[in-house]
Amino acid sequence: MKKITSLYLFLYIWFLMATPVLAQTGEVAKVENFITNIIQILVVLAGSLATVFFVWGGVRYITSSGNPETLEGAKKTIMYAAIGLTITLAAFVITNIVTEVAQGAFA
Repeated sequence: MKKITSLYLFLYIWFLMATPVLAQTGEVAKVENFITNIIQILVVLAGSLATVFFVWGGVRYITSSGNPETLEGAKKTIMYAAIGLTITLAAFVITNIVTEVAQGAFA
């Protein structure tokens, strides 16, 4: 979690520092499009991975045959997949909000 937070903080600081230089050269739109494309790709990958874990958890749940340990593991798999998908979608929404605010500030 610390690595992901550090990465987001680094990218945010880099974007803030690079924006005045890029604004002079007209490259802000290119950087913005690049970051937006990367985020969209990551959201699609995270959604696909969450789908795989939902299916895997469902299969384990169905085939647990009443075994409490297997049943509990399947429930945790489904719960963690839902939490991961929720965090991913929240990050996507927050990123879109920040992008809209930044466009208004730098326009």
